[in-house]
Amino acid sequence: MALSPDSLFQLASTLVLPGWLLLVFAPRWRVTRWVVGSGALPVLLAVLYAGCIGWHYFGSGQQAQSGFGSLAEVAALFQDPWALLAGWVHYLCFDLALGAWACRDAQRRGVPHWLVVPVLLLTFMLGPIGFLLYHLLRRAWPLAAAPVPVALA
Repeated sequence: MALSPDSLFQLASTLVLPGWLLLVFAPRWRVTRWVVGSGALPVLLAVLYAGCIGWHYFGSGQQAQSGFGSLAEVAALFQDPWALLAGWVHYLCFDLALGAWACRDAQRRGVPHWLVVPVLLLTFMLGPIGFLLYHLLRRAWPLAAAPVPVALA
């Protein structure tokens, strides 16, 4: 398999799905805590992100007309398939890390998991909206005097 932006897009998109399924269906399982809760899967995505950014800046030559200083520069940045892939992996990585944090925090607060599932689905599909929903849920479910311990391994 050639390491093209398209093949890596498929790989990253497929790789992240088991993490989300584990968070939704088996949030307290040891495997979930190891694969997602420990940060292992988000770190793997971060490595892929770093590779894409490196390829964009050192291999493709697109960096001169692109950047983050204006919307036009960002649009030019995402004309490069490697930078576009990096942006996608950035979303996958941070959304999954946010979902893992929300799960751990909800467990610590004693929030029933059925209330967290919509948060996870929205975080997976529309990251900031899931974050907003969890923030509202978190405000409605304050931390008890004695937090519920959540083991990481």
